[in-house]
Parts: sequence; structure tokens; C-alpha cells
Amino acid sequence: MGERVERRLAAVLAADVAGYSRLMGLDEEGTLSRLKAVRKALVDPTIVSHRGRIVKTTGDGMLVEFASAVDAVRSGVAVQHAMAEHNATVPRDTWIEFRIGIHIGDIIFDDNDIFGDGVNVAARLEGIAEPGGVCMSNDAYRQVRGRVDIVCDDMGPQPLKNIAEPMQAWRVRLTDQNSSAVRSASIATEPQALTLPDKPSIAVLPFQNMSGDPEQEYFADGMVEDIITALSRFKWLFVIARNSSFTFKGKAVDIKEVGRRLGVRYVLEGSVRKASGKVRITGQLIDAVTGAHLWADRFERDLTDIFALQDEVTVAVVSAVQPKLLQTEIEMAARRPPENLTAYDLCLRARQKTYLGTREGFAEAMRLAHRALDLDPRSIWAAVLAASAHLTSVVFGYTIDPQFDRNEARRLARLALSLDENDETALGMAAFLTAFLDGDYETAIDFAERAVASNPNHARAWHNRAWVYKYSGQYEEAIRSFERSIRLNPLDPQLHAGLAGTGFALIELRRFDEAVAFSKKALRHNSSDGQAYRGLAAALAHLGRDAEAREAAARFLEIDPTFTITAWIARGGQTNSKLFIEGLRKAGLPE
Repeated sequence: MGERVERRLAAVLAADVAGYSRLMGLDEEGTLSRLKAVRKALVDPTIVSHRGRIVKTTGDGMLVEFASAVDAVRSGVAVQHAMAEHNATVPRDTWIEFRIGIHIGDIIFDDNDIFGDGVNVAARLEGIAEPGGVCMSNDAYRQVRGRVDIVCDDMGPQPLKNIAEPMQAWRVRLTDQNSSAVRSASIATEPQALTLPDKPSIAVLPFQNMSGDPEQEYFADGMVEDIITALSRFKWLFVIARNSSFTFKGKAVDIKEVGRRLGVRYVLEGSVRKASGKVRITGQLIDAVTGAHLWADRFERDLTDIFALQDEVTVAVVSAVQPKLLQTEIEMAARRPPENLTAYDLCLRARQKTYLGTREGFAEAMRLAHRALDLDPRSIWAAVLAASAHLTSVVFGYTIDPQFDRNEARRLARLALSLDENDETALGMAAFLTAFLDGDYETAIDFAERAVASNPNHARAWHNRAWVYKYSGQYEEAIRSFERSIRLNPLDPQLHAGLAGTGFALIELRRFDEAVAFSKKALRHNSSDGQAYRGLAAALAHLGRDAEAREAAARFLEIDPTFTITAWIARGGQTNSKLFIEGLRKAGLPE
């Protein structure tokens, strides 16, 4: 029988000196002397006072074991405070700054040393911490949340060397703590980091002119100003004004530093190059907290009408960046513990549930949106999401009490408009609801036009406008709006809805072959889209492809076995769908 291995659960703190090799290269003896002095006077006593056991030291680092994560984090923060106070009294080129990583996990104790995943993860987290910073795992964060007076930034899943799966990490925002030591050390060399807003925040930096042509400088600056203006129309975004972001023009910048100085989570940067009658624009979206690249693309256009080109590229960039920001925010909200969710987080989760397109998904979206509204009764987004969930229950026949859901949808839509009568999401919801439930197309069109005027780059506003025009019988205009919506958000998880809607409009225009193509494309994006199957069945039936039409109808009834044409008409919005209804009957769907 093998020797018994001693295991225990412990909090592990790993620390090393940032830039140690550089410091040693500049002054080997001085660096060793200074490191020894600060450890003896500041670091080691601080660790001991927080009940830490220094397991071992290396030339530039140490490994420390604690019985609790609370002690480990308090110790790490205290060490960084002490070092910041010390560094404020000495020349900048003699600073010693530690990076600290903390994890709680299973360790193996052997011959006064410790091993195992708990140690490995702490060491990897130390590697992604900033100089003078503390980074902890999600396991450690859960243990200290509410028990230690700190503010943390969610760094998201971090790929760690030799660790199989990315691990969620948290950065302690030391500059937010009530420590004169930290403030004196940081302010001595740079402005204090700003607190991140409570909604996604972005700065668009001036694009770099790679052409050496002054005319391209004006083009690049104008395009960036247009991008800032376009992003500012999305009220769920916090966008830094042009005057602030342009202070970095012509400077080599550290994206993390830009994020700290401007108080934003995301930074968009890019470049412009002119060559052979063409302009090439590159852009990349970066998480300023973690440094991770979230999106990058290149746009190449003929250099003809410079202003038209500027507009075209602006739309292309905004239509890529805005959905990516929303997707990233949804992913972060999905990782947050349920007890920590804000109204904004709940709205993000509700939005994600609607992507499922199922009865259960919309029911959960409704629950989350109402919970968000309870937390923040003035949240337009929560009111619109809740209204949409109630209305969708009516549209798809999911409701067990249609009148209740109709009334709730109307009440919530009115609430959203009362909070801001010019908000594009509130106007878009009012437009859709007024057309579908009330058949008041004149008022619905007015709402829809005001929505897209408020934010011409809002894909959902154009999507709602498309359905309003489809319900009103103006099918060409509906198709143009669906196309605009898809162009603005080509990777939308709900893209299938716009494609299916285009198919509906094409049927009423007797363009049945095209309707088949759009319905099939919608099904490639979502094979469970009942609307697309209905459109496919109706279009195929009009083409005389009876066997295929009946197969599509059968597939649809597998998704919605209680469907009848009469009940569907009674739900509303079908007044101008004569050819569509005729196609459903030809395909054999139950009356």
C-alpha cells in the first residue's frame, strides 16, 4: 500500500515581482537589497498578521497558504497598500511592485511544501494580475464576497497556461479603496482610475492614418466621430465623448490604461490606409479590463465619394460592434451568481432566453423581465422585454389567458413610452403591438417611423418597422425594412425571424420561389422556427409542389400540434395575409 498523501482545502496566494529581470539588469545588488528590505519590513509581517504561512520563496516571489480566502484576500490587499505607500516615497525607477494571484482549492502537503491545482491556479492568476494588483479566482471571490470591503471587476473567463478550461477571474479594484497609500502612489504618476459605469461603456479612439495623406486624416477623424455619434444613440451604452477619446490622438497607448483613465470597459481602435484608389479600414474591439480582443475586421472600399464611403464604413463598424458588445454582456451576466444580479443583468438574461424561441424560453424571459422591473421600475428595457414576452405569448399561441397577456403587453408598452416617448425600443414595441393587436396601422406606422428616426442603426427598430408594414399590407416596404434590419445585425441569434418575415411578404407579392428560398434560409438558422415552416408550406403549396408542402406542414405540426388556421387568424395581425392563409389551407393545415 502506497504512502498516505495529506490533502486539505486551503487558500493559496502566489506573488512575484513585476519586471524583476529588468530591475536586476539595471541594478542587481540594489534590487536584491530593496526586495529584502521591503519583505522584512512590510510584506512578511503583513502576511503573518493575517494568519498566513509563507511556504516558500523564490528569487522574486513567494507562495503563501491561508486557512481562509478572506484572510488571503485581506492580506493581499494590505500588502499592495503597504507597497503603494512605500513606493510613493522613492524614485519611480526603484519601485518594487508585486503581482498577486489568489485561489482556494485542494492542495497536497508534503515535506513542508504544497502542490496541486490550488497552487497551480494561484500561480497562473498571479501571471495575469497587473503590477501592484490582486487577481482572484471565482472560487475565492465567492468566499469573500460581502465579507471583505473591496470592489472587484469581472475579468470574464481567462485562458490559463496548463489549465484545461478557461477560469473566471476577478480583479480587485485597489484604486477604489479608502487608502491614502494607494492614492498617493498612483496619483503621483498618473490619474486615478475611474469607476466603471453600471452599463456597458466604450471609448472609440482616433483611427490611425497609415497613408501619410492629410486628406485621409480628415476622413478618419470624421468617420470616428460618426461612429461615436451612432453608438451614442444606443441608450443601453455609455459612450465617451469625442473630446475625451481624441486626447489620445497621435499617442502610443496601452488599452488597459485608456480604460482606466476614461472609465470604460471596451475600447474600439483602428487604422486607415489609402492605396491604389482604395481605402482599407481595420478595426478591433478590445476588453480594456482583460486586454482580450473581442472582434476585429477589415473593410476595403473604392475611394469614390468620400462622404458616402464614410457613412458606409460607419454603418458596417457599428453593426458589427454593437451586437458583439451585447453578446459579451449577456455572456458575463450568465456567469454572475443569481443573488448578485442587477436589473440590467436580469434584462440581459431575459434577452438571451428569447433567443431560444420556445414556449419555455419566453416564459422565463417574462419572469426575468418582471423581476428586473421590480428592481428598477424606471427601466425602459425591462418594460419592453416584459411587454414583448406577453405579446409573443399571444402571437405564437403560448398563452393560457390571451386577454390577460394582451392587457399586460399594452400596459407595459404604455409604461415604456411614459418613461421616454422618444426611446426607439419603446416606440418599436408600441408600433408592433398597435399593428398586431389593434390593427391601427396609421398610428403603428407613426410609431415605427419615429423609432428608426431616433436611432437609424437600431436593428430591432427596423425589424419592428418591417412587421408593421407587413401587417398593413405594404409588402415592398416591409421587405426593405427586413433587409435593413438584417444588414445591421447579420449575426443576430433571432435572424431567422426576419428571414421568415421576408418570406411572408414575398408570398403576398406572389414571389413564391423567393419565399421558399427565404423560408429555407430561416430554417437553416433555426430548424425549430414554426413561422418559417408555415411560410415554406404556404409558398410550396402555391407553386403546386403539394408533397413538399404537406411535408413542411407536417414538420410544423410537430412543433405546434394544437395549431389551427382559425385560432391563428383570431390572434390578430392577419388581415392582409390572404395569399398566405390560402397557402396554409392548400398545404393541408387544419382549419
